[in-house]
Amino acid sequence: MSFELIPAIDLLGGVCVRLAQGRYEEATVYAQDPGAQAARFAAHGIPRLHVVDLDGARAGRPGNDGAVRAIVAAARGIPVQLGGGLRDLAAVEHALGLGVDRVVLGTVALRDPDLVRQAARHFPARVAVGIDAKDGRVAVEGWTEASEARAVDLARRFEDAGVAALIHTDIARDGMLEGPNLEATLELADAVSIPLIVSGGIRSGEDVLRAAGFEARGIAGVIVGRALYTGDLDLASALARLAGPAC
Repeated sequence: MSFELIPAIDLLGGVCVRLAQGRYEEATVYAQDPGAQAARFAAHGIPRLHVVDLDGARAGRPGNDGAVRAIVAAARGIPVQLGGGLRDLAAVEHALGLGVDRVVLGTVALRDPDLVRQAARHFPARVAVGIDAKDGRVAVEGWTEASEARAVDLARRFEDAGVAALIHTDIARDGMLEGPNLEATLELADAVSIPLIVSGGIRSGEDVLRAAGFEARGIAGVIVGRALYTGDLDLASALARLAGPAC
């Protein structure tokens, strides 16, 4: 089974938090030790770990290097992908130097698509593009700024760029436990041949299985955050169901 269930760790001030619809003022702290949280996820044999440097996303420069190093060490070889504040090639190189397997470029994907192409050429299979949108329009700078760009148009820009994946986050659903916006993600998946990862709103094992049912249309995985921390989604059970014959 190639479909990936990817736990998320969002970093703010060196601790693990979750936001509601990207609002920094509504951060909930779920773990003080990011490395320990990564180890708990890694113990389940997850395929990948998704990490967001929220300080970096807001400031435009990395802000949680120590926590990222601790997560990479605790993951013990499980691939870690990192986004947040990566605005130039030097920042990409720095992030990869921390030991992460893949970087996620969001704001620069809209503002400097040539940089994404350059990074993808320099680091094959190690660059993903994050498309964070609300009502189909892309948001940047840690979701603090809206744009008029359509998510599907942004996705098409990278069809031939060599990026490893697109990560589509529906901002309105992120952290709300209301279920994913698969319709919007499938619109992107049908527009490009790049693997799509769903993010935002996953609340249960049923949501995960429903997304996995669209693997043939290009949905390659789901990122799960708040539901894992609240216990709404049991990681071991969801992984077992994905691996079972029903999938």
